[in-house]
Amino acid sequence: MINYYIDVGSSTIKVHCYQNKRLTLLEEHSIYFKNDFTKEKGISQENKDSLYTYFKELKKKYDLNYSETYIFATGIFRNLKSVLKNEIVNFFNEKLNLHFHIISHGIENYYLGKAMDNDYNNLKVMIINMGGKTTELITFENNMITERINLNIGVGELLNRFPEVNEPHSGVSIEQMNNFVKEQIKDIEFANDYTCAIFTGGEERFQKLTKFNLTKNILFNDGIHQYMINYKDYLKGTADVFFKYTLEDLYALMPNNPKWMDGARAGAVLPMAIFEKIKIKCIIPSDLNLINGVINDLEE
Repeated sequence: MINYYIDVGSSTIKVHCYQNKRLTLLEEHSIYFKNDFTKEKGISQENKDSLYTYFKELKKKYDLNYSETYIFATGIFRNLKSVLKNEIVNFFNEKLNLHFHIISHGIENYYLGKAMDNDYNNLKVMIINMGGKTTELITFENNMITERINLNIGVGELLNRFPEVNEPHSGVSIEQMNNFVKEQIKDIEFANDYTCAIFTGGEERFQKLTKFNLTKNILFNDGIHQYMINYKDYLKGTADVFFKYTLEDLYALMPNNPKWMDGARAGAVLPMAIFEKIKIKCIIPSDLNLINGVINDLEE
């Protein structure tokens, strides 16, 4: 039997299938739900139509049904008024025979913790999970979660604040964007004894595509995270993404969903202020996400 698990974030929809205890990313599709979002009207009609159209296509393509399809919506969907949430949920129920489940920040953090619950060789590790509107930080110490911090800043806010970052070569400096993030987190206290930071959200795939100087992970062996990069090389790779690659170059690296690369530069800068605050010298790129946590929770 095949089950389908779909993560609907503020800007990207990821479709997974789970069969024979194997989770596979089938496809992803970017819709910028934050664009033209208002508290009164919620998600724009254009973006709602895009959401509905895409799920109609998915339903037909994979023969999705209610009992074998699990949808988890996060980010901006939590900001909808109840009547607007119900409108979307009702559409999925009545028109698609699917359940559109908007999960709380706490549940999202729970599943992220489950996704990252691996053997880190008893090291103190920070997990950084970026979204369009928020960023979650989870501390693992002695292979246990010891702290969670939610930041009200995500890739979407950086793109709205610095739209010129997506000129063919960035029209804004890395320093300007980094200083903005520093200002947003200046009052948050962090420890500075982390061994490394694990940076999630498709980061391993992204760093491979853009040729960051990845080396073998020698800190721990969890069978998942094969690579690491030092902070100096991370800065160099980010500079290349800003000023060596054009936006069209980045799009060409992900032909099936080029719009995902619209957040590449902002996403590379966002964690820098955190890396600096906690004096991180080593970064582990990760492709794990919320759905990995859902599956891990089911298998326990």
